[in-house]
Amino acid sequence: MKEKAKQYSPEVRERAVRMVLEHAGEHRSRWAAVSSVASKIGCNAATLHAWVRRTEINQGTRAGVPAELAEKMKALERENRELRQANEILRKASAYFAMAEFDRRSKP
Repeated sequence: MKEKAKQYSPEVRERAVRMVLEHAGEHRSRWAAVSSVASKIGCNAATLHAWVRRTEINQGTRAGVPAELAEKMKALERENRELRQANEILRKASAYFAMAEFDRRSKP
């Protein structure tokens, strides 16, 4: 049976990321620093590594799309999809009513 993932508060995440970034020079690699801090706070090292990467992207020190911009793009894409669907419905309704009007006029 699959276990439910632990939820960490934003404060714990920020502190863990800060610890990794501050103590990275004390370890032989970034992964070693991540593993060390992860074992101290009780989370998976891969999870903490993802938090560090996301923080670096959001701060602009690493290439990638910041979370705020990605969220805005997702909302705009959703809105665009909804508008396309509405336009398609209106186009079909317009064609239906135009044909109905044409049929009504052509009957004697």
